Amino acid sequence: MIFRTATRQDLPAVLALLAQDDDAAAAPEVPELPRVTEVTEAHERAFAAIEADARNEMLVLVEDGAVLGCLQLTYIPGLGQGGRERALVEAVRIRADRRGGGLGARLMELAVDRARERGCGLMQLTSNKLRRDAHRFYERLGFARSHEGFKLPLA
Repeated sequence: MIFRTATRQDLPAVLALLAQDDDAAAAPEVPELPRVTEVTEAHERAFAAIEADARNEMLVLVEDGAVLGCLQLTYIPGLGQGGRERALVEAVRIRADRRGGGLGARLMELAVDRARERGCGLMQLTSNKLRRDAHRFYERLGFARSHEGFKLPLA
């Protein structure tokens, strides 16, 4: 099992991981987006921006060349937390046929370690209200429901 920064070659697999849960996470207040697993020009631009930004990382968990999991870490500077950065976790996914075997916990542990090594004072995430299994997973890892989140679609 390898935990590493995603490469452009991983992009189709990462998109497939993200698409596998789109239906389950759809919320009525967010306009429905088409399920996309093929790489578009917009994906290429987004991946290039993540790759070029020292405060962003797309990370993957790989076994025998297959991407089994992914997440994005964004490091946010701020005046709180004693001026330390906070790590924002997004797009956490494990391939559906490999869930329940501890891969998600391992992926999150590695992300926490990475944020600690960087000196972050806090790791935070949001999760769609409909993803109750994900909520239980995050709580098992020690994450607390400390805030209520809000989103405003801009497109």
